[in-house]
Amino acid sequence: MGEPLSIPPFGQADLSNCELEQIHLAQSIQPHGALMMIRESDGLVVQASANAAAFLGLDEPVLDRRLAEIAPELTAAIAPHLDEALDTIPNAVRVRIGAETFDVMLHRPPGEGLVIEIERAGAVLPLATQIEKALQTVLGAPSLRALCDEAARIYKSIAGYDRVMVYRFDELGHGQVFSEQREPELEPYLGNRYPASDIPQIARRLYQRNRVRVLVDVAYTPVPLVPQASPLSGTDLDMSLCSLRSMSPIHIQYLKNMGVGATLVASLMVGGKLWGLVACHHYVPRIVSFEVRAVCELLAEAIATRIAALESFVQAQAELSVRRLEQRMIEAIAREGDWRMALFDNSQALLVPVNATGAALLYEGQILTTGEVPGTPDLRAIGAWLDSKPQVPLYATSALGAEMPDFSRIAAVASGLVATPVSHSPGEYLIWFRPERVRTVTWGGDPLKPVLVGATPHDLSPRRSFAKWHQLVEGTSDAWTAADLTAARLISDTVTDVVLQFRAVSVLIAQHQLDTVRSQVLVSDQPVIIADAAGGILVCNAAFNRLLPLTRGKLASIDDLGPLFVQADEVRQRIADLAAQHRTWRGEVQLAVGQGEPRLLLVRADPVFSSPGKVLGFVLLFMDLTERKAAESVRSRFHESVVDRSALYSARLDPKADQLYRTLLSPVVENAQLAALEISDGLDTTRMADMLGSVQASVYRTAEVLAHLAAHAARSEDGDKD
Repeated sequence: MGEPLSIPPFGQADLSNCELEQIHLAQSIQPHGALMMIRESDGLVVQASANAAAFLGLDEPVLDRRLAEIAPELTAAIAPHLDEALDTIPNAVRVRIGAETFDVMLHRPPGEGLVIEIERAGAVLPLATQIEKALQTVLGAPSLRALCDEAARIYKSIAGYDRVMVYRFDELGHGQVFSEQREPELEPYLGNRYPASDIPQIARRLYQRNRVRVLVDVAYTPVPLVPQASPLSGTDLDMSLCSLRSMSPIHIQYLKNMGVGATLVASLMVGGKLWGLVACHHYVPRIVSFEVRAVCELLAEAIATRIAALESFVQAQAELSVRRLEQRMIEAIAREGDWRMALFDNSQALLVPVNATGAALLYEGQILTTGEVPGTPDLRAIGAWLDSKPQVPLYATSALGAEMPDFSRIAAVASGLVATPVSHSPGEYLIWFRPERVRTVTWGGDPLKPVLVGATPHDLSPRRSFAKWHQLVEGTSDAWTAADLTAARLISDTVTDVVLQFRAVSVLIAQHQLDTVRSQVLVSDQPVIIADAAGGILVCNAAFNRLLPLTRGKLASIDDLGPLFVQADEVRQRIADLAAQHRTWRGEVQLAVGQGEPRLLLVRADPVFSSPGKVLGFVLLFMDLTERKAAESVRSRFHESVVDRSALYSARLDPKADQLYRTLLSPVVENAQLAALEISDGLDTTRMADMLGSVQASVYRTAEVLAHLAAHAARSEDGDKD
C-alpha cells in the first residue's frame, strides 16, 4: 500500500490531494471587502485583513485597537446583536462610517471572537414584490423540469449573471446541467455532465454549511489575515461562514480555464443532502450585495422544499398503483385460489411504477413474465446468480453485464435489473428489467483526463478543455431512480405478504405439505398466526413470539390473544366476529406486553374457506406500525410548530421590518406546508421523518435569513431618507 495522503494546507494542494485541502482555513479574503475579529470581552481587534485600515479610510492599523475607537458608529450598530448565537447564519447590519455606507456581516466561529466582515453597501432592492412573486412562481411549478427552468430564470433576473445553471447531482456524485438561462451569444451548457471529481467532497460539505458562495473577480489578489493564526484559539480561523473567504487556487484555475470572471453558487439541500446547485457565471468581475445573496439563499431553500414535494408526489402516485395491485391479488386469491395471474394480467400495473420494460416472477420452480425479458434459461441463471450473492432486500444495477460478464449477451433486454426476494426460499424472486440504452453522454470536457502535467510533477492544472466531449456509453440502462427503487420495494413487500398469506392458507388446505410450508411461515420476518376452524393455533411464528416477553406462556387459541393488547375487549370482540361470523378484520391495535411502551400493530385477519360456508381456519398477519406512527408524529409536530417557530423572529423586528417579514414569510410557510402534505402522502415511511425534519429546518433557516433581510432593508430605507 502507498503512503497515506497528507492533509495539504490551504493553497498548497495539487490535484493529487485536493480532496483534502482545508479550504475553510483560507486565512485570506477577497479584496472587495475587509475583515476584523474582535475579542468580545473588551472589543479589541485581535485579527484583521491586511487591507482593513485602508478599506475603512483610516490612517493607522486596526490591530490591537478597540473597535469603539476605530469606528464608534460600527460599535453602536453591532451592539444589539451581541447576544445572538451567530454560529450558523451570519447577521447583517448597514452602517455609515464617515462618508461611506457599508454592509456588515457578523458571525461567531467556534472558540473565537466576533468576526466582522465589511463590504460597500449595495442598492436597496424592491424586496416585497420581487421575492413574493418569485416564491409564488416556485410554489406553482407543476414538475421538476418546470421548477428548475423557472429557478434559472428567476436567478438570472435577480442576480444578473450572464449564465445561470441548475446543476443536479446523480447517485455517483456526477453533475448535469439540468436547466440553463444564458446570454444569447454564450455556448449552451444545457445537458452537459461534469465528473464528481470537479467538486471535492470537502467542498460539498462546506456547501451544506455556507449556502451561498460568491467570487467577485477570478483575477483577484488574496488579502492575508494578520496575524495568520487566531490569537484567541492559537489555530487558523475557521472561515466556513465568511462571505469574503478566498477560494482554493485549484478552483480559481478551474474557473479561469472555463473563461469565467465571477461566480455565485447557491446550494439546494433536499432531505438533508446536497441535491444540486444553482451556479451563476459572469464573464467579467461582478459584485453582488448582501441583499442579493440573502434573496438567493432563501429562494434556494424554497426551491429545495418544492423539489422535496414534487419528488414525494411521484412516490405517492407509485404507492397508489401498488395498493391497487395488492387489492387485485387479494381478490384473485378469494376468487381463483391463486394470486400470480393478478400480478401479471395488467403489465402496466407491474411495470409503470418502476419504469421497467419487463418483469419476471420466479416462484416455486415456475416462471411468469410480462414485457421484454430474457429467455427462460437465462432467467433461471439469473435466479441462481442472485442466490449466490448475499441476500439483500433489494438489489439493483444498471450494468448487469459489468456485474456478471456472462449476462452481457442479454444486454438488449436486461442491462438494468432490480431484484427482490419474495420469500426465504432459494430462487424465488420478483425481477424487473431495462434494456441497454446505447447513448452519447456529453461531458463538459473529457472526464477521463482531468489533470494536465506541466514541466514538473508539481505543475498541475485542472482540466483546460471544456469543449463538449462525447462519450459513447454501451452496456448500461437508464439509471434506476430512488422513486423507482422505492416502488419496487413496495411491490415486493406486497408480494411477499401475499406469498406468506398464501402459504399460510396452504397450511390449512394441504396438511400433507405442512412441514415444508410451515418452515416458510416460521422463518418469516412478519408476525403471523394460523389457526384451525375451532380457533386452535397451529402456527405462531418466531416473529410474533419475539413481540412477547420470554415469560409468556404458549398461546393455545386465538381467544388467548385479547389480554395481550391494550384494547383487550375490542380484540376479543373482533376475534369472536372472525370465528363465529367469519368477518374479516382490518385495524390497528396496541400490544400491551413486551419491552417498553405499547407497540402499535396493524392487524389483517381473514377466514379461509374450502368451499362456500365451509371454514378451514384463520390467518392473522401483523405489521409493526412503530416507524409509521413516529413519522406521523413528526408530521403532526411539523404542522404545529413550523408557523410558531418561524414567527419567533417577529418579536425582534420593528413594525416596518415585521410587516415585510410577515408578507414574505407567508408563501415560504405555504410552500413548506404543501411539501409536508406531499411528503406525508409519500410512500417511504422510513424517510418521512428525515424529509419533514429537513423541510422544517429549511423553514427556520429561511425565516432567520428573511428576518435579517427585512431588518436590513428597513434600516437601509430609513438611512436613505436621512
